[in-house]
Amino acid sequence: MNYAEVAVDFPLAQPRSFSYSIPHYISLSVGHAVWVPFGPRLVQGIVLALSEQAQVEDTKEIAEAIGPDPILFPHQIKLAQWIAEHYLSSYFDAAALMLPPGFERRVLTFIEPAPNTSELAISSLTEPQQKLLAVLRKEGKLELRKLKKLLKKEKIDTIVGQLLRKGLIVRTGQTEKVKISPRVVSYLRLAISGDKAHELVADLEHKRASQQAKLLNLLASEPGPIPLPEVRRKLKFTSTQLKALTSQGLINIEEVRVQRDPLAYRTFTKTPPLTLTRAQEKSWLKIKSEMGNSNTSKVFLLHGVTGSGKTEIYLRALAQAISLGKKTIVLVPEIALTPQTIDRFASRFPNRVAVLHSKLSAGEQFDEWQRIKNGEFDVVIGSRGALFAPQPDLGLIIIDEEHEWTYKQEEQQPRYHARDVAIKLAESTNSVVILGSATPDVTSYYRAQRGEFQLLELPERISSGAPSPLPKVEVIDLRRELKEGNRSIFSRSLAKAIIDALNMREQVILFLNRRGTSTFVQCRDCGFVMRCKRCDVALTYHAAEDELVCHRCNYRTTPPEICPNCQSRRIKFLGIGTQKVEEEVAKTFPQARLLRWDRDATRGKNAHEKIMNRFLAHEADILIGTQMIAKGLDMPLVTLVGVINADIGLYFPDFHSSERTFQILAQVAGRAGRGKMGGKVIVQSYTPEHYAIAAAAKHDYAGFYHQEVVFRRQQGDPPFSRLSRLVYIHTNAARCQKEAERIYRLLEQERASQGLPNTTLIGPSPAFAQRVRGRFRYQIIIRSPDPIPLLYNLPLPQGWSIDIDPVSLI
Repeated sequence: MNYAEVAVDFPLAQPRSFSYSIPHYISLSVGHAVWVPFGPRLVQGIVLALSEQAQVEDTKEIAEAIGPDPILFPHQIKLAQWIAEHYLSSYFDAAALMLPPGFERRVLTFIEPAPNTSELAISSLTEPQQKLLAVLRKEGKLELRKLKKLLKKEKIDTIVGQLLRKGLIVRTGQTEKVKISPRVVSYLRLAISGDKAHELVADLEHKRASQQAKLLNLLASEPGPIPLPEVRRKLKFTSTQLKALTSQGLINIEEVRVQRDPLAYRTFTKTPPLTLTRAQEKSWLKIKSEMGNSNTSKVFLLHGVTGSGKTEIYLRALAQAISLGKKTIVLVPEIALTPQTIDRFASRFPNRVAVLHSKLSAGEQFDEWQRIKNGEFDVVIGSRGALFAPQPDLGLIIIDEEHEWTYKQEEQQPRYHARDVAIKLAESTNSVVILGSATPDVTSYYRAQRGEFQLLELPERISSGAPSPLPKVEVIDLRRELKEGNRSIFSRSLAKAIIDALNMREQVILFLNRRGTSTFVQCRDCGFVMRCKRCDVALTYHAAEDELVCHRCNYRTTPPEICPNCQSRRIKFLGIGTQKVEEEVAKTFPQARLLRWDRDATRGKNAHEKIMNRFLAHEADILIGTQMIAKGLDMPLVTLVGVINADIGLYFPDFHSSERTFQILAQVAGRAGRGKMGGKVIVQSYTPEHYAIAAAAKHDYAGFYHQEVVFRRQQGDPPFSRLSRLVYIHTNAARCQKEAERIYRLLEQERASQGLPNTTLIGPSPAFAQRVRGRFRYQIIIRSPDPIPLLYNLPLPQGWSIDIDPVSLI
């Protein structure tokens, strides 16, 4: 093949590849990484296709192949193309999801003074030109970005271009250093027998080479080679002393590659399969029968109440796939990727499980990725990004808690949803997909009802191998509590239940999906609310740090003693967060030992594991937390779960609000009664009649689904349409609005020209938080059976982002 279609590492708004000719001395395959010229730059690229004919008349040559072998499998290239075209990102951004950690590099631009520059030529320069040249003559060769930092107010690119044309400076390119590489450790090994070494020790001591003698003696007393850093911790010696022993042929220094294994310091005892209940057996047999069919993919929706044994079905499916010679991937929400979760899988498959998630170091991620591609692991377990692990011969993908909105990447392009990408990946690899949840996504359940997925039900909770009742749920009307004089955050029923649990030496979970102490700070005289300087949101008070914090941009400031608006001292801290709950629990139940589990309490590495282990060891009686405590945790001593306020998030202007409220209430209620002692759930609400709260109290997913799907059909929301969200960001509010209105008119014209039926444009309007990090935001929502035709050729300038199938409109 003479030509290659290449996805280039350059910010592009749409999926597009570029044609390059292949020099005769370069051998390429689809999936190869390459360096290619792109404008004046040299950038990385991925080969998407090879052909005999170019797509354009004039082509540049590929500069260099990166490595002898393709970096991506052919099915990964197809998946990257689908992701780019489905979510409207560049091909390279989609392919980058699958590249090894630290792979992406750029060519850095360096500037230096030209040799033999005359003073006469310099004297004729403008002041900014002389200033830049003076910096270069003082500093020497500088990277362009560093030069821009030194001369912040100057138009560096313009001045550099002028000086280049005058021949007064030289511009060169240099590839960035490799960001991550294999870890190599030096080991010391005896080059002679142990007996011979012991004989030489006395001779060395006689020659007053005591440190050499000690080093030789240490190596002779060990059964094998010792890492050099470990030897240095035990003995003090110089490089000269070490070199003396090596030059005499007494010891060797060996460079050994060491794996950075995130599970290296943990041991797992192999566990046998559990006995299945009748419902589990029925579901498992249906999955097993499909796993033997290697010619098609199949999607199962495993709907099982909390504690119904979904994990055992996953483990059986994994074992079956492995027995068929296939590799597997298991996705869990990062918030639920606890040591307890990993233990369940690693104990069934010791030494055959890899872990991938964002809390690993860059080196750990790099080594895991390489070992996965080499086929060393049967199971990869991780968060959203683990879906792109290079598992060869993939046969099974499991997505636990498939309803979780964290499976959607929202921060950057491509804004993909792991569930939809997993289904597409399964199609190209003939894999089976199992989507598991106690509260399935409404769209997933709708697709199962239509026959697109095969629905499997686990309607009973299991405890000690036998069916067990779900915890009883009591809903407390907080309006009545207020009328009857109870102004505490704890209803009388919840307070009594907490006391009873503490007296019985049982454990309690208190749930509130909001961090901090007070959600806003207000002046009682003029009504002024302390807001973030950069965002259009109220600041939250955190008593532990005595700071006001913006939960959007992390701006922090001290709480005011007087109102900045009217100088009044009547400042009131209002609202409630997990820190406030912790304070109130400590006052009301002083005998209780407390733990808090939220983002503020889990900033350090392994913080989740430490909190979990302490609670499981019964070092605390009450665990207070946000949604982190609602995901897949098994705590046998928890007999009571209290929801402080079920209404948080229920009335956000987003069609997902009711669904999310139901899901999180059902999930957190599932933490109670998992042991032999049974359990109880108390939900406090100002709107207990709302169907999401009422259905969660009855553990009634079907009832909630039927009411929710009626509402969505009336509104035309998913699953009866697809949504797209276009957001424009600018530092100027008026220009932001004007640009949003301009694109809205273009969309109207495009809709009319294409004659697209059932396509609705909503907006343009300010986003829910109109200003974030000092930038204003306007949005346009598109409701359509398929938004891609309308958006595919839309010319969007910098500042716009597109989110296809968003999981949030706020």
